[in-house]
Amino acid sequence: MIKVHLTIILSLISLFLFSQTKKAGIDPISDCSGAVNIFKSGKYSLQFTGESGSVDELSNYPSLSDMNSKNVIWVSYIADNDGTLSFNANINQGDLQMILFVESKTNICNALTLGSAEIKRINKSKGLNAVGLDTNITNNALYPIDLNAGQKILVAFTTTEKSKAIINLDFNFKEKNGLLKIANNTKIYDSRTDEFSPFLSISIRDAKTNEPIIANITIEGSKEIAALYKGSDLYFNVLRASKVLVKCDAEGYFFVDQEVNLLAISNQEIIVKMNRLSKGSSIQIEEIEFRAGTSEFLPGSESRLNRLKDLLATNAEIHIEIQGHVFAIGENTFASQQMSEARAKRIMNYLIANGIQKDRMIAVGYGNTKPIYPDAKLDSEEQANRRVEIVIK
Repeated sequence: MIKVHLTIILSLISLFLFSQTKKAGIDPISDCSGAVNIFKSGKYSLQFTGESGSVDELSNYPSLSDMNSKNVIWVSYIADNDGTLSFNANINQGDLQMILFVESKTNICNALTLGSAEIKRINKSKGLNAVGLDTNITNNALYPIDLNAGQKILVAFTTTEKSKAIINLDFNFKEKNGLLKIANNTKIYDSRTDEFSPFLSISIRDAKTNEPIIANITIEGSKEIAALYKGSDLYFNVLRASKVLVKCDAEGYFFVDQEVNLLAISNQEIIVKMNRLSKGSSIQIEEIEFRAGTSEFLPGSESRLNRLKDLLATNAEIHIEIQGHVFAIGENTFASQQMSEARAKRIMNYLIANGIQKDRMIAVGYGNTKPIYPDAKLDSEEQANRRVEIVIK
């Protein structure tokens, strides 16, 4: 009898531990680890999932026991310069509460699980449909917060349990200009100190009009220039050859990620074309890759999937068609059709698991009926045909 009881206890412990373990690759926007990344000032729309996250971070703070912690959207922001943050968030139905944490030396999500993350602003009043930070202090608004360059914050918005209401978020970070020069719709960042050394220029332009776009630009992979910038035109001296990833985000546009091989022997001009978010517009995400003959994601695909998640999470009014395309020679076969459908559905299921509402998406497989290169000869052309395309509906 003792052995039977012990077995039951161990089984219950195992079940509890399993229920507390997050599935690999699943970071819903209702968890700190899946926080929606906001890169610049602008207007955003966010939709609650109506479900609890896999971890209830707010439960580690006894003083927050009266907040609606069962339905949360986490928002993350990193200041790209010294400045002051203010925002207004209003909800289309129900109540809205908010709490703002600031990251210190410890990863902020880890600190939350210990109940040690620093609370900087909190509004847990009942019956409010709008909260925010503003110099005009009211029941709804608290004082803005000053941030230093590189400082990270997390804001948790909470509402009534099970609600799938939409937050309209007007986010404003007023920064010090630093090396920025502003004229018309152009914002120039120029850090060149040696006029005789090779330099890199990065220009962000509208794909149709070729007009400058003021975007948030993240550069990764180079110790000299890796950072977060805001502007339409960037200039850097290049001291050594390397490979960098340039990630561009702008309000009202599809994100663009582009790998660049830096040259240290001559000047280099990179022009990034961005497409507006409008009905019928599309983006190809070639970096979401699958194992050959399967719908299983290859390592490295998750970063692009999360970029897509953030785009959808901050534009709750957008509906999309996820198109799967495969490379195959000859006529479209049943196998090709099935594979393209399975891959499109795998992406949709990933987004659903991470907090995007199912009714905003449809998954469609096109097999090999819409190749970019009908007579592909190069590996790069085959890869371009084997792609994922997102279309605004």
